[in-house]
Amino acid sequence: MGFRIIELKLPTGYSENELKERIAKECRSRKFTWQIETKSLDARKKGSIHWLLRVGVSSQEIKGEEPEPGLSLEIPYLRKNKRVVITGSGPAGFFAAYVLQKAGFDTLILERGAEVDKRAKGIADFEHTGEFSPVANYSFGEGGAGTFSDGKLTSRSKHISPERDFFLSEYIRAGAPEEIRYMTHPHVGSDNLKRIVKNLRKAYTEMGGEIRFEKTVLGITVKDGKMMEAVTEEEPFPADYFIFAPGHSSYETYRMLIAAGVQFRTKGFALGCRAEHLQSDINRAQWGVEGLPGVKAAEYRLASDGDGKHPVYSFCMCPGGIVVPAATYRHINIVNGMSFYGRGGEFSNAACVAGIHPDELTGRKATPLEALEWLENLEATFFDYSGSYRAPFCSISDFLHESEPHKVPETSYPLGLVPAPLWNMIPKGVADSLKSGLADFCRKIKGYEKGTLLGLESKTSSPVQVIREKNGLCTGFDNLFLAGEGSGYAGGIVSSAADGIKIAMNIIGSCG
Repeated sequence: MGFRIIELKLPTGYSENELKERIAKECRSRKFTWQIETKSLDARKKGSIHWLLRVGVSSQEIKGEEPEPGLSLEIPYLRKNKRVVITGSGPAGFFAAYVLQKAGFDTLILERGAEVDKRAKGIADFEHTGEFSPVANYSFGEGGAGTFSDGKLTSRSKHISPERDFFLSEYIRAGAPEEIRYMTHPHVGSDNLKRIVKNLRKAYTEMGGEIRFEKTVLGITVKDGKMMEAVTEEEPFPADYFIFAPGHSSYETYRMLIAAGVQFRTKGFALGCRAEHLQSDINRAQWGVEGLPGVKAAEYRLASDGDGKHPVYSFCMCPGGIVVPAATYRHINIVNGMSFYGRGGEFSNAACVAGIHPDELTGRKATPLEALEWLENLEATFFDYSGSYRAPFCSISDFLHESEPHKVPETSYPLGLVPAPLWNMIPKGVADSLKSGLADFCRKIKGYEKGTLLGLESKTSSPVQVIREKNGLCTGFDNLFLAGEGSGYAGGIVSSAADGIKIAMNIIGSCG
């Protein structure tokens, strides 16, 4: 059997028959099998937007040997009588438990939030009544914060190919579209994610894994550098190994771990607002037309040096999506974005943030506890300003000119808007950099200044990072690991899952 990689340029609305015809013509064969290796949209020239495909073709009629398979994740079955307790059911925590269960360990996930269906109902009730639920919200619950997001599966992390391939295979098995293997910017959408996390849970429990929802770990018992128990309000959970994967928003978990002797340091993070536009305006700006056959919605990724003091960039763009109230606690008012797989909504949104370090915000070298307190206080001021979960807003033009907003625009945000001088509500250094960066964005995307800035975007990453060893062990502990975004070493669904998988494989290796 011969094999060949071919590269094709196809119109955005191409059909499968057109693809087969192009492969046949390129390979001069009618008998072949094929698989898309990569697919990306080339929109550099508005009059000639097309797909670029890299296709692997196998046939008896072409020359070339099949490529060597890449490294795959080999999970040995050890049948070890070892108990592992995992805190958090986001990508890092869940996939750490999933891999360990496959390897024959006895695993238990403790999740502070609700299972996904109860969580979805709680979110719907919140958006209808404004009554916040501590167990059923956008930040906490089954699947982590990523369950109610655009579900982007891109990652800039290096050296995670086996972990990424395993993760994608399990996602596809659980109902994700096959295209996540080859799209340059894959995403699954929150509508698919709700189904996927339930299917993954079913696969995990069928292997013997256990997950308990609405179980908050309030403390840990430590003896001679070894963690003995994870303590909840109802009971303690002893184990041989413990993995914490709390995400980047569980401040009381950070504080509890610090009090128990787990070492953290501060690190750079980002602050800003969420920018919302009509999706049709973004489509026209990026494509020159309001829509393209075969493409869901136009995206953008923007970056600027700003005023030279803080980098400014867009983050987590949700084409055809909605801005959501992402409160982590009752007294917090912050925003985030989500979209469904079809990305068919009227609006687009993206975080517009400036990178900064906690030391600059506190005016001195900040401790991890001081960084958390500073950020939580800032998040609380946005709640105090509106007295509710209505999002403070101004237009991008208002922000640039420091003009008081008056007219409330149309928005996807479900709990209403309140006019606000956002440039005075975030730290001056951040606001100044954002002004320069936004001015740059307005030059890069026609009509960008017509957009609206909403609320506070403060959860792009955590301002603290655990001090851990290369194998993921918390420094000074024999059996306590911190994984995913909550560790400060990962960001996003894929890299968080990969971090959890790597830690699980390190535990397996230590017991082999």
